[in-house]
Amino acid sequence: MKTENDLPLIYCALDSKDINHVLEQSVALSEIGVGIKLGLEFFNANGPQGVARVLEQRVRPSVFLDLKFHDIPNTVAGAVQAAASLDVAYLNVHASGGREMMLAAKRACRPTTRLLSVTVLTSMDDSALSEVGQARPADDQVMRLARLTEECGLDGVVCSAHEVKQLRNTMSRKFALMVPGIRPEGSDVGDQKRVMTPKEAVMAGATHLVIGRPITQAKDPQEAARNILASIAA
Repeated sequence: MKTENDLPLIYCALDSKDINHVLEQSVALSEIGVGIKLGLEFFNANGPQGVARVLEQRVRPSVFLDLKFHDIPNTVAGAVQAAASLDVAYLNVHASGGREMMLAAKRACRPTTRLLSVTVLTSMDDSALSEVGQARPADDQVMRLARLTEECGLDGVVCSAHEVKQLRNTMSRKFALMVPGIRPEGSDVGDQKRVMTPKEAVMAGATHLVIGRPITQAKDPQEAARNILASIAA
């Protein structure tokens, strides 16, 4: 089985209903070692068959299937088992589903697929959390849910870059930190409220970065991805 270091540093979010566009981009990005994140928009339009087609490309990509399962334990276990059968590199569930749900998901996940939890969505800040009845600051909630995730035996978390340093200092070294909300210097922040540049996130201890629009909306997505990788190495 591949180790964490064998997996791509960057997963590009190709959350589009257009499967031909996704197939074209997945080949171009996989050629330079960038993984592919497929989310709800793609999955709802194309289903498991669409994921299988992406994985059957001549350059087989590493896929993070970002469906954020959150339901009763038995339902989530069945969903994880079905999704993991596609042989993706990563799947995720919502940590707020609780211990029993995460334990059931982990038992159902195949060994070759790594299971992450979502702590706090990067579109949410302290004010947004307060509106849904979570009075604690976002970073406190992230730490609480990350500890629970590790206790349940999952492989890591999806978190904001601003919690990465504390998480890396607290969790085990093998605990994966998948970080969305990454924006290269000068990029539009969009709907993300807790963001960081790629190099800042890696320096803070991120294992993988999720980057979407700065790559997908570039004139040459492959070149944009190359530039981001170069900026991290500089």
